[in-house]
Amino acid sequence: MESRTASGKTAKASDLNARIIFIKPVAMQKLSMEELNRKSVEEFKRSEKTPVIAVLENIRSAYNVGSVFRTADAFLLEAIYITGYTALPGHKEIKKTALGAEESVEWKHFTNAAAAIESLKADGYKVYAVEQVVGSLMLQKVEFTSEEKIAVILGNEVTGVEQDTIALCDGCIEIPQLGMKHSLNIATAAGVVLWEIIRTRINN
Repeated sequence: MESRTASGKTAKASDLNARIIFIKPVAMQKLSMEELNRKSVEEFKRSEKTPVIAVLENIRSAYNVGSVFRTADAFLLEAIYITGYTALPGHKEIKKTALGAEESVEWKHFTNAAAAIESLKADGYKVYAVEQVVGSLMLQKVEFTSEEKIAVILGNEVTGVEQDTIALCDGCIEIPQLGMKHSLNIATAAGVVLWEIIRTRINN
């Protein structure tokens, strides 16, 4: 088999194949730890935070708590409020999934979600439960300004956010789901909702 080269000369397919060179795109090279410009714990604490707080209500899995800490660190959240029987930093399972984020992200513990909500509203936060309710706000349609102080409540893995807690909130945010389960792990839900809130604030 023959083919024409760029210069118009005839070349055999075997010659053309021999000239094929695979070049690894530089743009797709993984970044090193140094290139990621990761903050130290001290730098994180000094950084201006995103005025968003995640509230954890009666989370039974400490692994999930640690995962939320890691997400909060990634998005420079103001803090995490821990309520009820949710495990506190220092727990070995939190350490395993937080990977040190429990040292950088500020946190407070409240006896219950009602006490946390009272504190948040006194500080000027709008409080939203992440839950499926009548009249919930679909996540993709929620619009917050970059100046708004927002708190999102994430509930128990089985029962979700308590109804009494929902009644104290300014609204409920629902993640649209298209499959059979209509249920997400709390750490996954936290990542989805927090990113949707944070992304509109980047470079704003």
